Amino acid sequence: MKHTYIILSSILLLASCSKSKESAVHPVHKDITETVFASGVLDPDEKYNLTAQSDGYLLHVNFKEGDFVKTNQLLVVIDNKTNAANALASAEQLKIASYNNSDKAPALRQLQANIDFATQKLKQDALQVQRYKALLESNSIAKLEYENVVLTAQNSEASLKALQQQYDALKLQAQQQEITQSAANTINWANTDFNKIKALASGKILKRFKQMGDYVKKGDVIATIGNPNTIMAKLNVDENSIAKVLVGQKALVQLNVQKDKTYQGSVAEILPMFDESTQSFICKVVFDKALDFAIAGTQLEANITIGSKKNALLIPRSYLGFGNKVRVKGKEQMIEIKTGIISTEWVEVLSGLTEQDELETLKP
Repeated sequence: MKHTYIILSSILLLASCSKSKESAVHPVHKDITETVFASGVLDPDEKYNLTAQSDGYLLHVNFKEGDFVKTNQLLVVIDNKTNAANALASAEQLKIASYNNSDKAPALRQLQANIDFATQKLKQDALQVQRYKALLESNSIAKLEYENVVLTAQNSEASLKALQQQYDALKLQAQQQEITQSAANTINWANTDFNKIKALASGKILKRFKQMGDYVKKGDVIATIGNPNTIMAKLNVDENSIAKVLVGQKALVQLNVQKDKTYQGSVAEILPMFDESTQSFICKVVFDKALDFAIAGTQLEANITIGSKKNALLIPRSYLGFGNKVRVKGKEQMIEIKTGIISTEWVEVLSGLTEQDELETLKP
């Protein structure tokens, strides 16, 4: 029995030593890839909102979700009687303004008649001056009589100039009024066009927000239209990772509706402004090949490859502590290492460890 006990103890000790050797963790040489994770959606790069340009009820909505529309295609008609009434009123006012600027205008005709009369009177007064001048030279009249005739002619000339200036001022006022009314008429008729909403560019109706009979206000979104040929992944990258992301980097995208499939693409654009609504930076990823599932708004996840290295010296990420420090067997103090690429599972060691060092788990 004593010999059996010794043999069992030896076997247990040997098994314990073997298990200890197997569980020892050392830095290893392996390939590593560093990625930045981001969530996002499928979204056309060319997309716009079809908005109401006037208030009123929707009389006609000539589309449904999924329809393809062409540029300038009539999509919506809004019942806005105010715009139509303003246009008709401005047209009539323009007719009046144009008439007041014509030679048939009563005010201008009256002034022109006064000018004609003043012109004739000035001619008569000028002849009278010539007659009185001859009489004065023959000493037939007193000088005072001649001066009175001259004064009368000067008054007639001043009156004629005043009437001409009055005519020019009234004519200018009429011209300005016609120009102003013409502009107002153009604007009012343009406003009637706002009752008819047309497609600004060809595309696909991605989402419809309003139905026939709905009341809309100016600026309300009626539908969203996008170009399905420009579908891309719109990613939300957090502020801690955005500095590592560059245009041209490769990305692997997985749609939430197709968890078993991965699409390849590359970063095409990094928007220069922080997006307040998502509290992230927006990156656009274009796909290498056309998608077989391209419904706008589809949720997705992506990994952007920001760095890679072959045969790098690595340790498990769980062994890296705060301040880039690790525990090494046989050393009392934790050792600080210089790290390189960090993935979800591994950390590249640039200096501070060798393959011979045995790592210990971090103390809780």
